[in-house]
Amino acid sequence: MRRFLRGLGRFLGILLGLLVVAGVVGFFWLRGATLAQHDGRLALGGLSAPVEVLREPRGVVHIKAENTHDMFFALGVVHAQERLWQMEFQRRVGAGRLSEVLGKATLEQDKFLRTWGFYRSAERAYQGISPQAKAAVDAYVAGVNAYLATNPPLPLEFRLLGFRPEPWKSADVMVWAKMMAYDLSGNWRSELQRYAWAAQGMSPERMAQLRPPYPEDAPTVLQSEDLKLPPPAPGESQPARTLLALAHSLPNNLVLAGDDKARASNNWVISGSRTTTGKPLLANDPHLGLGVPSVWFLVDLEAPGYRAIGSSFPGLPAVVIGRNDRIGWGVTTVGADVQDLYILDQVSGGYRYQGGIEPFQTRTETIKVKGQPDVRITVRESRYGPVISDVVKSAGSKPLALRWTALDPEDKTIEAFLGLAEAKNWAEFKAALSHYNAPSQNFVYADVDGNIAYMAPGKFPIRKPGHSGLMPVPGDGNWDWQGYLPQEEWPQVYNPKEGFIVTANNKVTAPGYPHTISLEWEEPYRAERIRQMILAKDKLSPEDMIAMQKDLKSLLYDAFKPVLETLTPLSEAAGEWKAKLLAWDGVARPEQQEPSVFEAWYTELTRLPKKEVGQEFWEEPRYILSALKSNDPNCDQPETTFAESCADFAALALERALKRLGEPVPRWGDLHQATFKHPVLTNVAPLRRFVDRAVPHGGDRYTVNRGAYDPANFHMTVGSSYRQILDFSDLERSLYIHPMGQSGSPLSGDFANLLPLWQRGEYLAMKTQDYPVQSRQRLEPLR
Repeated sequence: MRRFLRGLGRFLGILLGLLVVAGVVGFFWLRGATLAQHDGRLALGGLSAPVEVLREPRGVVHIKAENTHDMFFALGVVHAQERLWQMEFQRRVGAGRLSEVLGKATLEQDKFLRTWGFYRSAERAYQGISPQAKAAVDAYVAGVNAYLATNPPLPLEFRLLGFRPEPWKSADVMVWAKMMAYDLSGNWRSELQRYAWAAQGMSPERMAQLRPPYPEDAPTVLQSEDLKLPPPAPGESQPARTLLALAHSLPNNLVLAGDDKARASNNWVISGSRTTTGKPLLANDPHLGLGVPSVWFLVDLEAPGYRAIGSSFPGLPAVVIGRNDRIGWGVTTVGADVQDLYILDQVSGGYRYQGGIEPFQTRTETIKVKGQPDVRITVRESRYGPVISDVVKSAGSKPLALRWTALDPEDKTIEAFLGLAEAKNWAEFKAALSHYNAPSQNFVYADVDGNIAYMAPGKFPIRKPGHSGLMPVPGDGNWDWQGYLPQEEWPQVYNPKEGFIVTANNKVTAPGYPHTISLEWEEPYRAERIRQMILAKDKLSPEDMIAMQKDLKSLLYDAFKPVLETLTPLSEAAGEWKAKLLAWDGVARPEQQEPSVFEAWYTELTRLPKKEVGQEFWEEPRYILSALKSNDPNCDQPETTFAESCADFAALALERALKRLGEPVPRWGDLHQATFKHPVLTNVAPLRRFVDRAVPHGGDRYTVNRGAYDPANFHMTVGSSYRQILDFSDLERSLYIHPMGQSGSPLSGDFANLLPLWQRGEYLAMKTQDYPVQSRQRLEPLR
């Protein structure tokens, strides 16, 4: 028996060794079969002259070309080399063509996207851009297609799903800009929310309590002294009675998707009069959904008369956030209300409009579904835009049509981003932004001459008095938009007296501004905290900028601390944790337990109005605070057997939080992990561990170093997708980073090599010269 076991052991050892060898061989074969070439020469049809592509050890790419056509061409090649699957997935999302490769699981999503008409809008937008912008787009597309024509190694996803990418088109470039506009514009959902509440008989006053307006004493981007416009004219009140009557056509079980408030960003720019360097400092960190691969790609573009370094979107031929040799910029989302829903009075032959009957425009969309017959849908469009009630399961008997600036036939936003890199001063920067449509962004600016500035560009609709944009209005012609704000009346300031500008999705305009940009803003906590840190020092250094971007101080904790102070614990454990929380400094460090208890308690508090609003968690902290102080009727929860006061509710919420956390209470970083998931492969169990990543992270939804999480499990889903610090005393000392890595292939060493740096709050040097080079590739014209 022993001899048999020894023999079996030797056999198993040999077998295991062979399996390891086979696995290693298989890994390197698959790696070679899916990763692009990074050195040597690559001959490509469509180039007019050689282009040098240099890669740093961390994967940052530098492109040096003899003309801008070849520069954008090479950018298309490089993006395809590193992010081909991401680009493919994005264009299929925009075109509503996911079901062709993923099957019926994405059919409803494709129906939604086809109805909205993103790809049709992208095709129209391309036709309207300038010849120079078309040349850049066409060169980029030619670069992608020239690379595909070399029969390159395809990423793993193509092999697993069994298809090859089609050649690229100009609309494939344009459509992803549309999808980003969609991702950053969610007013239509809040309009539906209020419409549904009205259908249930909720008063406008109660709506304002559940979704409180922006606090009057909270910071705005522009100060009153920055405004040089006449005072607002008096307007009519919201025609609430008419809207409430119309709302009764909606069902009471309206379901809304998405959490638009989770996506946010920070940027600030500080004048040299307030810095240790004597020149401006500019910081930016956009907060987007975390995923695999990163949304961004770091690149340096150089051609005669053109220089841009910063962060690009794979699929777009531009540096979206960054600098050139003289100026730099950063962006955050304005949250402008550029969407309206119109209630159509449908009759035989169409819908009523200005006393007549206007027919719907219809088209048939054919959706191919992998393994299934084709699906055909009929899409209706009105003069306002698509009839979204045909695909959004939230409408009653009357159709709802969407009016949205991003779907306008003319959209030259791509021209704005192409022009920013060529700007040498504020006047040229503003001229580039004059082409901007959507999504409206807070642009902060600085230059080497010491100037700082701000502008919020975009097509801001002018509504009739009485139309706030908060709820749908009748689509009979009486509430149509009256045009758009002229550029000279966009929110803007140049060298403000205060010496700095802060934007954190907070309200843009101060009292005195005569136009409505939006009535819905992000909570002011991040803006307040950034201002606190700026005003805490007479002079700020580049190191202070780093510390600010890493800041984990929660002003949410400060806001709820008075509730804790008056809370009567219901158990010994709750009493102990109350004492610990009151002694805590409110800095949500990943290695501490206190953030776990506070965030769990706060999450339990957000369940307060779930019966009234139909959502498990209600992310409106100022409503929660007001409700707890005013003994809101929602405090008496329907599942308990006794009448709860708001003090009871707060105490019970702490008990529920401690029960949910268990013993011992986990550290915040163990619960709150920044989670990066692949959009497709995360659903395949054997591959999930191979492609997804998760790392401990501090902060919460309202910290400057943002850590917005899913309240159901505390997984961090939204955070800093890119960090940038520009030092205008020496732009070569600027810094940047994004999470994950430059490559989209999980088999590449550059797939997640930036994640540890990002997690620790470290950066890469944003250099256009004297940088380390790991590989050189020469792109040459095909002879």
